[in-house]
Amino acid sequence: MSYNLVIVESPTKARTIRKFLPKNEFVVEASMGHVRDLPESASQIPKRYKEESWAQIGVNYEDGFAPIYVTPKGKSKILTELRAKMKKASALYLATDEDREGESIAWHLVAQLKPKIPVYRMVFHEITKSAILGALKNCREIDQRLVRAQETRRILDRLVGYTVSPLLWKKIAYGLSAGRVQSVGLRLCVEREHERIRHVKSEYWDLDAKVAKDKKEFQARLTQVGGKKVAASKDFDENTGKLKNDKVVLLDGKKAKKLKEDLEKEDWTVKSVEEKPFQSHPAAPFITSTLQQESNRKLHLSARDTMRIAQRLYEEGLITYMRTDSPNLSSQAIAAARSCVEDLYGKDYLSKTPRQYKSKSKGAQEAHEAIRPAGQTFVIPKESGLTGKELALYELIWKRTVATQMAEAQKLTVTAKIETGDSLFQASGTRIMFPGFLRAYVEGHDDPDAALGDKEVILPDMKEGQKLDLKELKALSHETKPPARFTEASLIKVLESEGIGRPSTYASIISTILNRGYVTQNGNALVPTYTGMAVVQLLSKHFTDLVDYAFTSKMEESLDEIAEGKQEHLPYLEGFYLGAKGLKKQVEKKEKDIDADESRAVKLPQIKKAEVRIGRYGAYLVQEDSNASIPMDVAPADLDDEQAAKIIQVQKEGPKPIGEDPETGEKIYCLTGRFGPYVQLGEVTEE
Repeated sequence: MSYNLVIVESPTKARTIRKFLPKNEFVVEASMGHVRDLPESASQIPKRYKEESWAQIGVNYEDGFAPIYVTPKGKSKILTELRAKMKKASALYLATDEDREGESIAWHLVAQLKPKIPVYRMVFHEITKSAILGALKNCREIDQRLVRAQETRRILDRLVGYTVSPLLWKKIAYGLSAGRVQSVGLRLCVEREHERIRHVKSEYWDLDAKVAKDKKEFQARLTQVGGKKVAASKDFDENTGKLKNDKVVLLDGKKAKKLKEDLEKEDWTVKSVEEKPFQSHPAAPFITSTLQQESNRKLHLSARDTMRIAQRLYEEGLITYMRTDSPNLSSQAIAAARSCVEDLYGKDYLSKTPRQYKSKSKGAQEAHEAIRPAGQTFVIPKESGLTGKELALYELIWKRTVATQMAEAQKLTVTAKIETGDSLFQASGTRIMFPGFLRAYVEGHDDPDAALGDKEVILPDMKEGQKLDLKELKALSHETKPPARFTEASLIKVLESEGIGRPSTYASIISTILNRGYVTQNGNALVPTYTGMAVVQLLSKHFTDLVDYAFTSKMEESLDEIAEGKQEHLPYLEGFYLGAKGLKKQVEKKEKDIDADESRAVKLPQIKKAEVRIGRYGAYLVQEDSNASIPMDVAPADLDDEQAAKIIQVQKEGPKPIGEDPETGEKIYCLTGRFGPYVQLGEVTEE
């Protein structure tokens, strides 16, 4: 008996779709991802191509950039099983994901299976019964433009990686790699580290007062002295440490303490009280980038973990497709969200009219709707049957979506200016008059201090001319801080704003630079390693376009145009790789010019008495005839001459015992290696 064969990517997706289709009419199977790809090693290259000059790259750039496609390890068995299923089928439905990657998988399946039965491309944005049955009625053909755009992206990535990486092996260290998008993401982290290096620390002082009205205490901060603004962090140039504005008052410790003594003797009087009502609006529903950012801030999940969990939620039919840069909500989604608001919070919490959002991204193209709970009725998180991280992520998506249809939060800011002597203090408060969408969702922040902005700070009722009681006055010292290192959330935000990569690539960009050892994580911060600094140093000097933000963004636009049929892929690839200024010719020319010794030296302006170099086992310091490994927990911006001298001195003096093992009598040493301090039992021998 014949049936319709439906092929999807994963077993989970297959199980969910099976529930919605008649068992006697449909068989649903999984391809387990791609069934064809470019060769990953020399052993995978077919024998007939091995002698070709382009074989190692896996793309015939001499003849139309034709890729060599091979069956990845473990996929032959899957293809055999799919062919067996297809023999009994009357029609083939390709139900892979609706983005370019899914379109490409569908195309490769047809190429490998060579079906002689009707083939239908089945697309849907969520895995619900109505969506699946609707997709069956609205099938289309495989979109060759999307396939071509995805193939061009894959070829570009291969050309960059396999052409530039061998150069890095020769000039810096074996095993390094360059990537079309990863190198640009790395450059962002490295440039932020250089900003931290250039930052000149400045000290400034101010006064913090605790005052009271009718025994109700509150805080006030010094803002003016003698009619002039008191200097704060933003008044300093971070590269010079000097004041940008000579009209502000810079307090040092001596002046601040003297002012404190004087003001403790003065009366404290309310000069003015100003109240301003304002509204805050809910954030747009999630797209891929904002989901990754918020998940990182609130749930401390990496971009890769966020996408892995979101993929499961999608395949289980709980959320819509998670690779999208459109914040648009369908009428079905808006109705479902408004129903949730009315049922759970009441009519007063509904926005006056349905709220819709538009994309701010010029390259938005991956899908048609935001990430939201699936279906005509949203499953309430506590009724979802989920636990752990899956529940946390689903709840985040549910709350964000429901909040979009809730009323604005009504707030009141109160600003009190307090006069004492010739100085002015200011106290600020916020009162939430009506919480609106805040009942469901409060957006996270990269800056932990900024998250406090959503908490109420209540000031006592005050009127102009009223006297206040000074309870405590402190003179406080502050130092300017260098720009914060990127977190995954803040890096994704910049990648998106610069048009670098697309939503589906952000997780892999971050994972790649971490896995390659170009960046490490210190808490939530992404810290470039010395090797990462060296790679960007070489690429920035010799292959400017490869790490240029505008150039990389333009590449994404070209891929979009190929997907839309506005640009041909072959002339683009020929210009990029074989043109007069193409990558192949650049590498061939500059390979002779690039000095390996110079490339292995990491230029850090704050290190003047030693040299930082990259070796086979990582970064090390060189000073005259002494070498010493730099511990991995010492970040480039945190290394200075004093610390470098200590690292070299420890290496010169050799290890000193810190005690003895009571059982064996052997000496115990505390040593410092590439990965930081470690303890060793027994004598230390030099290799």
